[in-house]
Amino acid sequence: MDINPAQKLKLRKFIKDLSRARARHTELVTVYVPQGYDMTKIINHLAQEKGTAENIKSTQTRKNVKDALERMIQHLRLYKQTPPNGLAAFAGNVSEKEGVSDVEVWSIEPPIPLKIRLYRCDKSFVLDVLEKMLDSKEIYGLVVMDRREGNLALLKGKTIIPLTTTTSNVPGKTKAGGQSAQRFARLREGAAKDFYKKIAEYMKENFYGLKDLKGIIIGGPGHTKNEFVDQNYILQNLKDMIIGIKDLSYTGDFGLEELVDKSSENLASAEIAAEKKIIQRFLSKLAVSSDAVCYGEEDSMKKLKMGVVDTLLVSEDLSDEKIESFAKEAELMGTKVNVISTETREGVQIKEIGKVAGILRYEVK
Repeated sequence: MDINPAQKLKLRKFIKDLSRARARHTELVTVYVPQGYDMTKIINHLAQEKGTAENIKSTQTRKNVKDALERMIQHLRLYKQTPPNGLAAFAGNVSEKEGVSDVEVWSIEPPIPLKIRLYRCDKSFVLDVLEKMLDSKEIYGLVVMDRREGNLALLKGKTIIPLTTTTSNVPGKTKAGGQSAQRFARLREGAAKDFYKKIAEYMKENFYGLKDLKGIIIGGPGHTKNEFVDQNYILQNLKDMIIGIKDLSYTGDFGLEELVDKSSENLASAEIAAEKKIIQRFLSKLAVSSDAVCYGEEDSMKKLKMGVVDTLLVSEDLSDEKIESFAKEAELMGTKVNVISTETREGVQIKEIGKVAGILRYEVK
């Protein structure tokens, strides 16, 4: 399930705000209520934990934990039932002064269903579950191969998802008795071609037409991978998506891990390339007709509310609150949103022309 820009910005801001909270002792309470779980059971569990907290030796820590649990229980009782995607809730004394009580409670209904049930007291809130929801949903195709074996997988976020493993019928370099060198070479070459065709077919089955596929990376020991790519085995649409070819020491699961490790620059470059492409599209339209685009906060919001913006470009230099505001309006209007970094020359241009720009669906005078 993908997170829309407004949800992503809201979640990122929520995580950022809570990540600042620190306690001197293990007294900040984190609770994750999974999708479909009975909220009453969670409340009863927290009530039991509140009773257990009586055993904490430190008077101040005991008070902070009990107060946090009580605030959490009161907050959860506001829910008649668990929200559709579950609930992440946090409570604790966030006062920076020793002995001063400032117990607050926060909660968020996550954009992706929660599968984990968690209760923890710690010096900081447990946020990694929510942080994983912000991982990129872009997908990359992975192929590792030599003349004996081929492996296909997807890289989604930081997770490698194995798809297919296949082996070849290419005979070893030592020929069987009675065979001429030429005939044996032809057998090896024919078997290699059949193997390449098989991998190309698997690539077509697994990668062609795949939503959010951003690129394909191929790797393996020796020259096999290069022979495979250089010939006409791969569907041209997929061949055009190859963003890297890597020399590896392994195939199999180790090879896939090694391929991802050696492709960090390609993955980053693909992301930057996509960003540059959309900015170049905006600049090209601006050069032809200013009526085909909008830029600046005021003009962009006006055009956005008119429903004429097809694609919105928002600089990451804009405040979180303003980015969220633009993203929410864009969601209402079915407008695509791209948050633009300031690390490229093109990204700096968006920042300098007002931090917000848009490509219109049609020209507006």
